Amino acid sequence: MIKKWQITVPGSTANLGPGFDSIGLSLSLYLHLTVSLSDKWEIIHVSEGLPKEFEIEDHLIYQIAHETAARFNKELPPCKIEMTSELPFARGLGSSASAIVAGIELANIVCGLNLSKQDKCNISSQIEGHPDNATASVLGGLTISSMDKDGIVDTIHVTDLDTSFVVFIPQVELKTSEARSVLPEHFERPYAVTASANANMLAAALIAKDYVRIGRYMEADKFHEPFRAQLIPDYYEIIQMAKEHGAYGTALSGAGPTMISMIPTSIGQRFVTKMEKLFPSHQVLLTKADQTGVTVSEASVLTQ
Repeated sequence: MIKKWQITVPGSTANLGPGFDSIGLSLSLYLHLTVSLSDKWEIIHVSEGLPKEFEIEDHLIYQIAHETAARFNKELPPCKIEMTSELPFARGLGSSASAIVAGIELANIVCGLNLSKQDKCNISSQIEGHPDNATASVLGGLTISSMDKDGIVDTIHVTDLDTSFVVFIPQVELKTSEARSVLPEHFERPYAVTASANANMLAAALIAKDYVRIGRYMEADKFHEPFRAQLIPDYYEIIQMAKEHGAYGTALSGAGPTMISMIPTSIGQRFVTKMEKLFPSHQVLLTKADQTGVTVSEASVLTQ
């Protein structure tokens, strides 16, 4: 009898405009791991978009699982992992955060750590360096978070957003480090006050589920999008065309280069069809907020 676990982690978008390094939203695009204990380490990438050749020791999930086990003075047993992913790498859809959350959950189940959701939010956010994508992948839904100097995360969790999302995924990658390199080190006080007010209004509108205001403030960022726009294919055109065809608002997904529009659910497929015609160099996907966050299911398989 071999025990297997299925770990499912949603991808995520971050910021939604001015919610810089603080607001995260889980999406119904997933990373799946099938895990079983083994006599040696083996990680098999099933999805076509994942690399086929790599060193186990360099794999992010392996590294995070070992780091998590070590935090609690546990030794991680060797595992066989089959991995599929709907999250393209370096596109701003939380692929690294989902892998981090998956690695923490792997250590949690095979080492019997009994981590709470708060523990998972703290550890994943500490590793990521900010709590936006990580908390969304752990909890599901929308998260508005801060992390103190000790790495403790405080989160307001919003669920049941009555809206859909469309992501525009270009064919180019953009590393977060490159996207951060174009940001200014300092803002003048009047500029910072306006930027902060826009972020506050976005957060308040999200909690109130005021979709018209959410859309307005998604497009009112001053912290990062004005500086990253030059790196993003069709940035201004996507914002304009999405608005003209019914989107509440459009913003960068995380650091980009993917962009994300919030739209009324009723126009979903019609909106996607139009955007596909306007932006044929992008993969345009209709998605919704995932409401569950990371999940684990268990099964036992009979062997001969």
